[in-house]
Amino acid sequence: MDDLLLLLLSTLDSTLRVSAPLVLCAMAGIFSERSGIIDISLEGKLLGSAFAAAAVAAISGSAFVGLGAAIITSILMALLHGFACITHRGNQVVSGLAINILASGLTVTLGGAWFHKGGLTPTLSGDARFSPITLPGADFLSEIPILGSIYVELISGHNLLVYTAFLAVPITWWVLYKTRFGLRLRAVGENPQAVDTAGISVTFLRYRSVIIAGILCGIAGAYLSTGQNAAFGKEMSAGQGYIALAAMIFGKWKPVPGLLACMLFGFLDAMAVRLQGVAIPGIGEIPVQFMQALPYVLTVILLAGFIGKAVAPKAIGRPYVKER
Repeated sequence: MDDLLLLLLSTLDSTLRVSAPLVLCAMAGIFSERSGIIDISLEGKLLGSAFAAAAVAAISGSAFVGLGAAIITSILMALLHGFACITHRGNQVVSGLAINILASGLTVTLGGAWFHKGGLTPTLSGDARFSPITLPGADFLSEIPILGSIYVELISGHNLLVYTAFLAVPITWWVLYKTRFGLRLRAVGENPQAVDTAGISVTFLRYRSVIIAGILCGIAGAYLSTGQNAAFGKEMSAGQGYIALAAMIFGKWKPVPGLLACMLFGFLDAMAVRLQGVAIPGIGEIPVQFMQALPYVLTVILLAGFIGKAVAPKAIGRPYVKER
């Protein structure tokens, strides 16, 4: 029983760690797309900010300075997307894909030019990484059966950015549904003409939304390279921005369902690691490649099966032209 509980807790612990960047990117997508701006560029912002965090942390020796660089980089990429889509009313999907391609090429080019490691950054250690945090009472509660194990193994022991990711969910819900800004944000994604008629700037609202999305993606990128890993690697985002986009759509552009969808992807990823080389009774040993591919296959299935059923904000993807 103890071994089974420990296995379950360790799998859920891995699920939380793997889900953290997905949750942050999904919340970022909710802010952007609720305002009417399609944000396929989640992947590019995630990758670009991961590189910025690792590069600056390696030079400065501080994970927090790296986090600041990641957020600034992601905001600049978000503003570029906003400039193309909001100011110049460009195609939002094309703009997002262009940012993804830019991030993919630029991170490797700059990494090779600056560090001469084939696009990699130097390995981070000490203060250049976000270390696990032991929450108060962990030593005392560890003696309590089951409850203590849950607190020590599952709740305590994550780094700051993991806690930030899951704290972002109730904050996103509160901003969207309990603040004036959230009300206006949801309104501009449904009927920008009505918002404009009320004397509220549609452009300013949408820019603020993409900036918030940039901040959240910046934190997610910093987690990838300075929290979850100890360096930046080529294409290290590995499509997680697209998975977060699928989770957001599956969650119908709502924070809590989006969180649950991200946790599902994270659980599959954690299970892929746990089941490597393990023979399942009646099935045998599952190929590692199949388990690794499963989250991406599920992404395609969810998008194909649910994108028609999930009702997007009415004004999403439509450039707003002010009526004269």
